[in-house]
Parts: sequence; C-alpha cells; structure tokens
Amino acid sequence: MKDWFVYVLLNGANVAYTGIALDVADRLARHNAGEGAKFTRGRGPWRLAHLEGPLPHGDALRREAAIKRDHAFKRSLKSAGA
Repeated sequence: MKDWFVYVLLNGANVAYTGIALDVADRLARHNAGEGAKFTRGRGPWRLAHLEGPLPHGDALRREAAIKRDHAFKRSLKSAGA
C-alpha cells in the first residue's frame, strides 16, 4: 500500500491548485517545469501552501475533493500568505 499526500499550491497571483501525489517535491518540480496538470502550465511558479498525509489513495482523493469545495479554507491559505 502506497502513501499518498494531498497538497495545495499557490502561485504569485494567489491562484490555488489542489492535487494528490506520492512524491510531492517531484510533483511540484513537474508543475513548475510545465509538465504538471494542464491547469498549472504557464501559471507558475508554484509554491507549496498546504500538505496533508500520508493517506490511503481513496482517502487522499476524498480529501482533495473536499478541499476543492472548501473555498473558505483556500481563502485562509491565501490570506495567511502560505
């Protein structure tokens, strides 16, 4: 069983991106290299604002979905300057 992490990235314009990964450092590097998700391409550089885990894959997917719905949580990250 592999351990997954849920992460939230912010860019210079305080745009948030939420995802899951086994290796968050590698995933962040790929987002910043333009090799990550289509949404993040051309919008970087990205920085890690929040990290949760390790979690089982299903729990990580559910938590990712919950964070994407939780606008107050993302606003708090942005205002804290995470």
